[in-house]
Amino acid sequence: MSAPTPQPPPLPITPPSILGLDALFNNPVFAGGIGLAGLGAAAAFGRRAAISGAGLLRRQLLVNIEISKRDPSYNWVLAWLAQPRDNTGFLASRLTRLRSLSITTTTKSLAQDASSAASPGAGRTHADFRVQPGFGKHVVRHAPGVYIAVHREKAGTATTATGEPHETLTLTLLWMHRHVLGELFTAAHALAQSSQQGRTVVYTARKMEWAVLGRPRLKRPLRSVVLDAGVAEGLVADVKEFLRAQQWYTDRGVPYRRGYLLYGPPGTGKTSFIQALAGELDYSVAMINLSEVGMTDDLLAQLLTQLPEKSILLLEDVDAALANRRQRDPDGYGGRTVTASGLLNALDGLAAGEDRIAFLTTNHIDRLDPALIRPGRVDMMVRIGEATRHQASVMWDRYYGDIDEHHSGRQRFLDRLEELGLFGGDNQDPVAPKRHTSTAAIQGLFQFNKGDMEGAIKMAEGLIPRTFEPEEPSAEGSIKSPA
Repeated sequence: MSAPTPQPPPLPITPPSILGLDALFNNPVFAGGIGLAGLGAAAAFGRRAAISGAGLLRRQLLVNIEISKRDPSYNWVLAWLAQPRDNTGFLASRLTRLRSLSITTTTKSLAQDASSAASPGAGRTHADFRVQPGFGKHVVRHAPGVYIAVHREKAGTATTATGEPHETLTLTLLWMHRHVLGELFTAAHALAQSSQQGRTVVYTARKMEWAVLGRPRLKRPLRSVVLDAGVAEGLVADVKEFLRAQQWYTDRGVPYRRGYLLYGPPGTGKTSFIQALAGELDYSVAMINLSEVGMTDDLLAQLLTQLPEKSILLLEDVDAALANRRQRDPDGYGGRTVTASGLLNALDGLAAGEDRIAFLTTNHIDRLDPALIRPGRVDMMVRIGEATRHQASVMWDRYYGDIDEHHSGRQRFLDRLEELGLFGGDNQDPVAPKRHTSTAAIQGLFQFNKGDMEGAIKMAEGLIPRTFEPEEPSAEGSIKSPA
């Protein structure tokens, strides 16, 4: 009997699903798609990892500082960036290099700040152009191997009070160079101070903020404001004593602020003295117009608590401002205004700030509420009155001292003013009424007669205060012209 023929083992049965997957993977189109998807996922993951790594590296190696336009240092830094520097070592790029300007930018955005100043003689002016970074990204070479990235940006939002768009200035540099920031701000502040050297900055209230009013004024010497004997010296001594006594106020829990009231007729030098005092102390002047439409009690209190540093607060003609508050439109509404109680609380109340020197001026002290001038709100009242013989004498020497060597012209001028009744005294003409004149009027007379003291003596009668009589209306109903 023959042996049975061996049978091959049965083939494994492959499920249909596996057969389908095998067919898909064997399909070149499908396999290519899987490969592309994998590459895309890997690229996306790599990109995300690179971004995260770059962000981590940036946070570890770089330091940023953002400056808002509302910060005073914003303009300081812009002015510092506009200073000429050696332009060697700039970053290589397809940018136009500007001579004496160490700024490169991918946007070629530069801003121009122009100013002009009068030149002595011929009434000519000198223009000063300063190029500073415009909006966009810039790179500044501060020192060999030290670069600062500057990003000046204008936001889409705006300040509610002024409508000006918000602006920011972002400075970026390596962490290892972070000490440069202190040097930068110190240099920028010193540059701002040097540009104001010999000048007095005047601030004015603009809605809810303080803004510089025009360009800084040349400091006015104290000797240029001629007050009666001892008046200016007493005020200056009192203010300087107050500035030295801050610790004394702190130790006794007394609010560190002092108020002064200068009163008297117009043209006697009240405001001029305050400007000269600010120059003497190297202070600025912060003015508030209480009669301004829209000035409210809350706004006044906020402004007084945010006074610029080292500034004298000036409230002019407070009597007129409070008198205007009583006027109303026919409908009974006169707009938002400062009330008398609001002014009192702002000067000496819970909302009143400290470290403040305040000067109030008025032409009519009798119109002021006694509560306004009580101690604590007004600590010292000084009358700046009509021109006296002493003032006229000092002013004469200032204008004609170089040509009136023996003071004979001065004596004749003073005697003439007494004859006209402008001083009073023994030499006064008994027929002439007693009158007064102001230092502003005397100054105007001297300026009209530059270098001509005889002309000033002859025109002294022009110092008599003018009086204007109301004219009778003509038959046609118009006003008659003066003869």
